[in-house]
Amino acid sequence: MAKICMDAGHGGSDPGAVYKGRKESDDVLSLSKAIAAELRRHGVAVDETRTKDETVSLKERVNIEKRKNYDYFISFHRNAFKPEAAKGVEIYTYLKPKAKTKALAEKIQTALVGIGFTNRGVKEANFYVLRETKAPAVLVEVGFIDNTSDNRLFDSKREEIIKAIAGAILSQLGIKYTANSQTLYRVMAGSFKERENAQRQVEKLKQAGFDATIMIFNKP
Repeated sequence: MAKICMDAGHGGSDPGAVYKGRKESDDVLSLSKAIAAELRRHGVAVDETRTKDETVSLKERVNIEKRKNYDYFISFHRNAFKPEAAKGVEIYTYLKPKAKTKALAEKIQTALVGIGFTNRGVKEANFYVLRETKAPAVLVEVGFIDNTSDNRLFDSKREEIIKAIAGAILSQLGIKYTANSQTLYRVMAGSFKERENAQRQVEKLKQAGFDATIMIFNKP
C-alpha cells in the first residue's frame, strides 16, 4: 500500500503569512485534510503532521515522518511577498532532487497551473523539512495569500485544486484517479397490480410537488 505523509504548514502560535485577517495556517490545513481524504478514498495510507490548529515544530514534523517509510512527504504552504505584488504557484524540492521527487513536483505544478495559477516553476531550496525528511519531499506554495486574485482562485476553485493535487499524487503513485460518484436514494410510494391505480398515485405525487414515474417490476 502506498504511504504518504501530509504536512500542513504552520499552525497554533505560528499562523504563517497573514493578510487581511486570513491565515496561511488555516488555508493549508483545510486543503491538506481534504487532499488526504481523497487519497484515502483511493486506498492510499496517509498520515498527517497536524489535523487541527496546533503548534508543531519543524523538528516534530520531521520526527513524525521518520517513524515510517513513506513514499513521499508533501508540505503545503501559501506564499507571501508584498501586498498584491506577486502571484502564482511554485513548488520546492531539496537541492539536486532525485528523479521521482522532481517528477512529483512537476506533476503538481502542472495540475495547479492548469487551474489558472501563474506558473512560477519548480525550484530547489534548503528548507528544513525538505532536507531532513527520509522520503522524497516537496513543498507546495499554493498561490500568494497577499494577492487578491490568488485568494479568489484558491476559494472559488477549491474543489478543483483538491482534485488536481490528489490526481497528481495518485498519478505519481501509479494509481488512476476516479471521481467520487454521487449516491442517490429513491423512495417508493407503493406497488400496485393495476396500472390505473399506479397512475393515480403518480398524479397525486406530482400534484404534491414530487417527481414521480411508474417503474415496472416483474414479481417472480
